[in-house]
Amino acid sequence: MSNQAAIEVEGLSKRVSDAGGELTILDNVGFQVSRGESVSITGASGSGKSTLLGLLAGLDVPSQGQVTLLGQRIFDLDEDARAQFRARHVGFVFQSFQLLPNLTALENVMLPLELAGKPAEQAARKVLDEVGLSHRFNHYPSTLSGGEQQRVSIARAFITQPALLFADEPTGSLDVVTGARIIDLMFQLHQEHGTTLILVTHDQDLARRCERSIEIHAGRLVAAV
Repeated sequence: MSNQAAIEVEGLSKRVSDAGGELTILDNVGFQVSRGESVSITGASGSGKSTLLGLLAGLDVPSQGQVTLLGQRIFDLDEDARAQFRARHVGFVFQSFQLLPNLTALENVMLPLELAGKPAEQAARKVLDEVGLSHRFNHYPSTLSGGEQQRVSIARAFITQPALLFADEPTGSLDVVTGARIIDLMFQLHQEHGTTLILVTHDQDLARRCERSIEIHAGRLVAAV
């Protein structure tokens, strides 16, 4: 694996069985992503792109193939070790925000550092200020707009200064104007922090913001440009 590669995917396949027999969700997918690169994963609903993202993050296990992140073959690790690897190196931004409702914005952002046993409050205040939410520290998710919740989610993803950021349809539940602001913010932080960004989207305008695009069709890689 190249020293410049953040991600290497080799022969990745995912099959599941149901009442109708075996279903292939991903079929022999392979590609590399350089460190600091921004890459979109596109494809129609049901094409396998979210499954691919879950496998890249080690949240799911493939039927065959391997993913190497930052030089580590992640499926050589057990589930606990993969979780520890993610905590050190990976950030996530989800369409549904995934904020804890009983924690304030500040507490949600502090959580990854607290779980790692690191000082958290000052760093959380700084990153919330970076995303324009210094006036919302003590607000609970239910009192924040969708765009504000997504900004909290982005702040939480970046607080550990991850080498890798995975985003799954991050603007899917936002209106067009708010979504555009969120994407501007995400790319700004990606560039400032040198984070490798992998973005699953069906939005072609958003995909074009990335340096490269990987297209999945019916579980197979049809383009990687």
